[in-house]
Amino acid sequence: MKELATSFLGKECLIYTVNSQTLTGTVKEVTDGALLLESETTREAVNLEYIVRIREYPRNKKGKKKSVVLD
Repeated sequence: MKELATSFLGKECLIYTVNSQTLTGTVKEVTDGALLLESETTREAVNLEYIVRIREYPRNKKGKKKSVVLD
């Protein structure tokens, strides 16, 4: 998972966890056991063992973030 998460460094992503929580922010750092996620107001460290899915934030044709994300 560490190798996969490093491909998202510097990108704004949606992080899905085991307990169905969705986190949004920019991936700043990936270490052996955690991922550092930074948003406008917070910085969070997420355990890599609890991450189920990492997805780059979807954007429309003009490059703007989509207002509704359906999964």
